[in-house]
Amino acid sequence: MSKLDNQIALVTGAARGIGQAIAVRLAQDGADLALCDVKAEWLEETAAKVRALGRRAETFAMDVSDAAAVPAAIDAVHAAFGRIDILVNNAGITRDNLMLRMTEQDWDAVLSINLKGAFLATKAVSRYMMKQRSGAIVNIASVVGITGNPGQANYTASKAGLIALTKTIAKELGSRNIRANAVAPGFIHTAMTDKLPEAARDAMLKLVPLGRPGEPEDVANAVAFLAGPDAAYVNGQVLTVCGGMVM
Repeated sequence: MSKLDNQIALVTGAARGIGQAIAVRLAQDGADLALCDVKAEWLEETAAKVRALGRRAETFAMDVSDAAAVPAAIDAVHAAFGRIDILVNNAGITRDNLMLRMTEQDWDAVLSINLKGAFLATKAVSRYMMKQRSGAIVNIASVVGITGNPGQANYTASKAGLIALTKTIAKELGSRNIRANAVAPGFIHTAMTDKLPEAARDAMLKLVPLGRPGEPEDVANAVAFLAGPDAAYVNGQVLTVCGGMVM
């Protein structure tokens, strides 16, 4: 048997990058996947990868910042699968600028998706998990939520808030056998980081003792651990996946 056989995992922001890698890794461990993103058609590539592993994949449109749409989408997931065992709050955006130049709209957009979205999804999913008296929640934070980062006041605030939310969820839901943990990636090789100027990438790598960026699969491996039975007594923790950038 695989570690996550008969488990249903819901991953937000699953269309590409880290979210796609997480979905594939959980499928490799035996989970069936509810794949969520703003548009369901964006998820077909991820769904194909999951199905190629012999696992079930269903796609759901979900705008995590929409307080009415999130519970409706999660109810649809539960109706399709009958249960939800794992929630991975991965959906996130950036709107970078120096604080003095940052608009209120850019602040609100990032906090709404990165932090409010995780709150809405967790609230909706936890109702089902509480009835099951089991569940694992993994939030994708960031090392900059620990260290801060110039030009990312909105993003760092959202990720620091997500870390605090994780710890609170762990304390509130632990008595129902629901665990909550966070993964804080560092400099990860994605389409987004590929767009950075070479000088910016080089400066970032100088902060990494391993001297290279991580891959989405490195983050996915950490998520799989925290979501699975090997982490049955791990709760309220933040696992940094950053090559030693933060220590």
